[in-house]
Amino acid sequence: MTGADRSKEFEEVALVHLDALYRTAHRLTGRPEEAEDLVQETFLKAFRSFHQFTPGTNCRAWLYKILRNTLATRHEKRGRDPVGGVPLDDVEPFLGAEDPDLGLAPETYEALLGRVLEDDVRDALMALPEAYRAAVILADLESLPYREIAEVMDVPIGTVMSRLFRGRRALRGQLLAAARRHGIAAGAGEG
Repeated sequence: MTGADRSKEFEEVALVHLDALYRTAHRLTGRPEEAEDLVQETFLKAFRSFHQFTPGTNCRAWLYKILRNTLATRHEKRGRDPVGGVPLDDVEPFLGAEDPDLGLAPETYEALLGRVLEDDVRDALMALPEAYRAAVILADLESLPYREIAEVMDVPIGTVMSRLFRGRRALRGQLLAAARRHGIAAGAGEG
């Protein structure tokens, strides 16, 4: 394959996922500049190793894995473990375990989510431990199936399910608190 053919194939297969990777990087980092750098580095690494990509497989999942590894490398250099084990003590403050509203029906939760401000959602996501945030973003915002999330995060599917459960519960607690700050009663209809 010539360099031009390789570039064309990369554009057709990988670059179509640029916006999705940027959204995910921005949600993971919380800063546009860092997200841009992360995506640029991800695509550079992907292009350099594109010969290892198996045509016909899920390029989006492959790119997310490179993004995740690139972010993990950056955090390791800073002395943080962004995707390793997450002690429950780090999550407890976000769980709202004593909150009776955590048993909301899915329809009520979705309606509540629709009424909470975008900044509150971003803040709630950023407050989650990074491993939980990554799982929630990949599942709920990027619609990756559990199997692909497990590949991207390099963990078993059971770990993905656990992180999603805890991450969603913590996120729900944060969003309920935000709704209360805005005077929005959980379960109240829009009007």
